[in-house]
Amino acid sequence: MIEANPAVFGATMRVLTRAEHGISRQSISSAALRVLYGLKESGYAAFLVGGGVRDLLLGQRPKDFDIATNATPEQINKVFRNCRLIGRRFVIAHVRFGPEIIEVTTFRGNDGGSIGIGNGSGGRFVETDGRILRDNVFGSVEEDAERRDFTVNAMYYNIEDFSVTDYAGGLEDLSKKVIRLIGDPDRRYREDPVRMLRAARLAAKLGFSIDSASESKIAELKELLHEIPPARLFDEVLKLFMGGYGEKSWRELARLDLLTVLFPDLKPASLRANQAFITQALQSTDARIQAEKPVSAGFFFAVLGWPMLQARMPERPSPDQRSDAIDTVLAQLSRIIALPRRFAMQVREIWEMLPRLFDASATRARRILPNPRFRAAYDFLHLLGTDNPTISTLAQRWTKAQLPDANLDELFNKPGGQANASGQSETLSAATALESTAADAPKKRRRRNRKPRVN
Repeated sequence: MIEANPAVFGATMRVLTRAEHGISRQSISSAALRVLYGLKESGYAAFLVGGGVRDLLLGQRPKDFDIATNATPEQINKVFRNCRLIGRRFVIAHVRFGPEIIEVTTFRGNDGGSIGIGNGSGGRFVETDGRILRDNVFGSVEEDAERRDFTVNAMYYNIEDFSVTDYAGGLEDLSKKVIRLIGDPDRRYREDPVRMLRAARLAAKLGFSIDSASESKIAELKELLHEIPPARLFDEVLKLFMGGYGEKSWRELARLDLLTVLFPDLKPASLRANQAFITQALQSTDARIQAEKPVSAGFFFAVLGWPMLQARMPERPSPDQRSDAIDTVLAQLSRIIALPRRFAMQVREIWEMLPRLFDASATRARRILPNPRFRAAYDFLHLLGTDNPTISTLAQRWTKAQLPDANLDELFNKPGGQANASGQSETLSAATALESTAADAPKKRRRRNRKPRVN
C-alpha cells in the first residue's frame, strides 16, 4: 500500500475513510473494478482518479472511469491481455472489456524534463514557451496529483482500503462550486493551452464558476490554442458540444471569448443574427443526448457553419458559386479543428438537400421523402424556422408529408403549397440563395437509348 506524503501538499491534503464518503463500489463499473483489483492482486497500487471520483462524490454518474497506478505501461500490458498501449505525448494503457475501455496511466513525475530538446521515445520534451510536447516521466502518487489540471480532479479513490485522498483542496472547491487550477495558472496554461477549454467545459457541465486567478489568464493566453494540433482541438470541441451540456458550453466559451479562437470566421454580427437558431440546435442536441438518443456531429457542424455560409453566398448564386461557397466554409471549419471528411460530407449533404425542400412539387416530394439524406435536411429546416414564420410553415408542410395518409398533391401542388416569392424574401439569405440556385439550375435532359445502326 502506498502511503500519502503530507509534506508535498501540506495542509491542503485530506484523507477520507470509507465511512466519511459516499462512494460505493456498486457505483463503479465492473470493468473499472476488474482493472483495480487486477493491478492490486499483481502487487501494484491502483487508484480511481479524476472526473470519476469527482462525479461520484457529487452523486452523479461518471461517463468514464480512469485509473492511476505505479505500474509502468509495460507492466500494465503484462497484467491484462486485453490491453493496448497508445499515445506518444503520454503513453496510456487502454484495457478493453467489450465496448468499455478503461484508461490506465502510470503516476506522472516532475523531474527529468528537457527544455527544447528531444530525448528519445521516453522522458519529457518541453518547448521553450513552456508547452509540454511529450511527458513520460514517472513518479509518485503525490507528484501525479500535482500534475493534475484542476483541484476537483486531484482526488484518488484507493481500492486497497476504499479511502479517498484529496491532495489539492478539491473537496472544498466542490462545496464552493469552483474550478481552480493546481499551481500557477500562467505556467499551467502554457504547459497545455487546452486546459482553458477544459475549464470552460467543466464549469458548464457542473454549473461551477472558474476562480478569478484561473480565469484572468485566459484572455491573455487564449491565442496559444492556435498552436494545438487541429485534430486534438476537434476532440475537445466534440467533448464541449456532444456531452449533453452544449448550450452551457457555448455560453461559457462566449463569455470567455474563446469562440473567436476556435471559430475565427464566425463574425460577431452573424452570431447575433443567428443566436436563436444556434441556441435551439444546441438545446435539441442536449435533450437528445440526455434522453440517450443518437446525435450527429455532422449536423452540429452544419449549424455552426450556417452563418459562415450566409456571409459567403451571393444573392442569386450559380451552381458553381454555391459549390465554391460550401467548399470555402468547410475549409474554414477545418482550418482550426480538423473537421474529418465523414463529417464534412454530412454537412455538405444537408446544405445541398436543403434547396430541394423549398422548391418541391408533389412529384419531387415523392422522390425526396425516401432519400436517406432527407431527415437531416428536414431537421435543419425546422431549426431555420425557429424565428422565421415562413420557413416554419414550410417545415410543417414537410411534417404532414411524412404521415402515412398524406396527400402530397394537396400539400405541394395547390396554391401556397410551394414557397412563394414573398416567402422567399423573408427567409434567411443563404436559404433563399440555395433555393434560387435550385430553381435556376438547368434541368438535365434524359438521353434516349438509340438502337445501333445496322449497315
